[in-house]
Amino acid sequence: MTERKPPGIPFESWVDRQIREGERRGEFARLAGAGKPLPAGSDTSYDELWWIKEKMAREGLSVLPPTLALRKEAEDTLAEALAAPSERVVRGLITRINARIGDMMLRPPPGPPLGMRPYDVEEVVRRWRERRAAVEESGGGSAV
Repeated sequence: MTERKPPGIPFESWVDRQIREGERRGEFARLAGAGKPLPAGSDTSYDELWWIKEKMAREGLSVLPPTLALRKEAEDTLAEALAAPSERVVRGLITRINARIGDMMLRPPPGPPLGMRPYDVEEVVRRWRERRAAVEESGGGSAV
């Protein structure tokens, strides 16, 4: 336990003396993380939600506005559809994501605009067929 700062001594000098004496006694020698860099994301500005942000980062979570989350989901679904094993799967994936896009277009949530339309199922199937044909031509047995 440190002593109270005596009156009449400048605060910085008193703090510096406390640190110097603690170092001399070896109180800083075995601290966890000694000699290691500060963890990534160590920001000196105050953020009252810092612990939530760190927990989400450790858990691999992110929170996007609904429209941005749907844009990401739509991009992932299109990529999945183009690598699908059959035309039936392509049509099913695109039909499901189009329904979600249509719902959001009719009832937009607060936040950034969606900025996209439903996919043209026939256009996606045409691209899937071309990709599949190119893979088969090159001698690859799989369209993935």
